Amino acid sequence: MSNHRILCLGAGEGWHASELRRASGRLGCDFHASSYESLQATVEPDGLGMRCEAGEMKDFDVVLARTMPAGSLEQITFRLAMMHESQHRAAEPCRAGSGLGAAARWSAKDRGSSEPVVSVETSGQMGFFPPVVNNPRSLELAIDKFATLSRVSQLGYPVPETHVAQNRSDAMEAFESMGGDCVVKPIFGGEGRGVMRLRDSELAWYAFSALDQLSAVFYVQRFVPPGGRDIRYLVIGEEVIAIRRRNDSDFRTNVSGGAVSERIGVDLAQHEMATVICRSLGLTYAAVDMLEGERDEGCVIEVNAIPGWKGAQRVVEEPIAEKIVGLLKSAAQNSNVGAR
Repeated sequence: MSNHRILCLGAGEGWHASELRRASGRLGCDFHASSYESLQATVEPDGLGMRCEAGEMKDFDVVLARTMPAGSLEQITFRLAMMHESQHRAAEPCRAGSGLGAAARWSAKDRGSSEPVVSVETSGQMGFFPPVVNNPRSLELAIDKFATLSRVSQLGYPVPETHVAQNRSDAMEAFESMGGDCVVKPIFGGEGRGVMRLRDSELAWYAFSALDQLSAVFYVQRFVPPGGRDIRYLVIGEEVIAIRRRNDSDFRTNVSGGAVSERIGVDLAQHEMATVICRSLGLTYAAVDMLEGERDEGCVIEVNAIPGWKGAQRVVEEPIAEKIVGLLKSAAQNSNVGAR
């Protein structure tokens, strides 16, 4: 087949998009970026059409889902529904006038049967939609910090004590039960946005009051000292790259916030932990973040299904974007899209 055509949703025109575009060129792929806001669909009797500003979805071989911007509940639901439909039809393509459906009709009898049966008539050419990396169901699960942490705990890996509540009183009770030192973060979101450490009861009351006014969910975690130290396990297929991050001036370890990174080795147990967690969530490209405690004990803090790698690339010699594009090529080849 011709060069793989990669559609990247939500990449924008920043550093990550540039890295993916260059890597795609080196690996013989065509890279196209589009916004989530441009997604649209048409449902007709003879099939389904889905498109974006980069073109018809069926003309691409694989979709990479990057960060989805904020929107109304209906907008987010529709964007996810389009990705779900593309993933479903990549796995189970069927015949129709546009390759996107089948016409069903009722017949009164079938070979003497007294019960009506459904017979399916198809026509036209085979049509395909591209698979999505990561799988939309996995994205929905991994974007929820509570659901993700619960799954990690079920697998038997250590996690920090975490309380999730829906009102200020329960959040305050959780704060007091943790000795008055906790980290509060949005249940959705990443990159350290909206994350705060609370060590004062009065400040906690005001913070929880503000969140209560926003109808937010209270995601309250026990602070794990000393703070500002973690290891990010970047998982790309079966490969695991480990990056230790340290920030001496803040408990958060985002490189954009001043953290310093270094690449470290990955032993068999660490490799197994990272890949088992990702497989459990259905993720093929993700980051597993583990806090480092004062006595080198660690606990998994969260799993990121749409990780950036700008900070990691500074300490990794090989181009990480090429590894991601290689994963996308494999996803296309392993799906029915590869049969076009």
